[in-house]
Amino acid sequence: MLRIVSYPHPALRYESRPVTQIDDRLRAAVRAMFDLMYEAHGIGLAANQVAIPLQFFVINLSADPEQRDQEQVFINPEIVKRHSTDEFEEGCLSFPALYAKVQRPRKVRVRAYDLQGNDLSVEADELYARALQHETDHLHGRLFVDLFDPTIKTNTAGKIRDIEQSFRDSQERGEYPPDDEIRRQLDAWPEFGPTA
Repeated sequence: MLRIVSYPHPALRYESRPVTQIDDRLRAAVRAMFDLMYEAHGIGLAANQVAIPLQFFVINLSADPEQRDQEQVFINPEIVKRHSTDEFEEGCLSFPALYAKVQRPRKVRVRAYDLQGNDLSVEADELYARALQHETDHLHGRLFVDLFDPTIKTNTAGKIRDIEQSFRDSQERGEYPPDDEIRRQLDAWPEFGPTA
């Protein structure tokens, strides 16, 4: 059963592998990810955030499960163009209740595949561009906290320590295996999608 993992779960720093096959297991994972995202009141969720080390993410900017026509899936995404920058507050479902301003390109072009395997090319700006960048970063083990300026890093250090301690406590309770075992599981993950 999939669940959103919190920092510093090793999957969040894992360099994901490209998806090589779109099958029913991948489609089931995508549906489960949308459900988890809605439950957490998010607008995007990357596979790493549910400990799947493959390059795909889901987005629905409405955050509304009733608006399934707004759902998008990006498989093997690549940001091919960036333009101008701005600063805006971001949050992350793997960092519960942590929000801070992050500077990113304001406009991007992203190439990917959709869930049917069709080529996808998207021009995005503002919140949409920010969400695409945030989720693409996840797939390469980059987190929004990596973009904090020094003042924000200092101001959020205590909250980040609390999130980390909460995850370590859950490991102590046996809810997650030790980091080395998690990394072995990630390394052994099949290329074509989840097995369960």
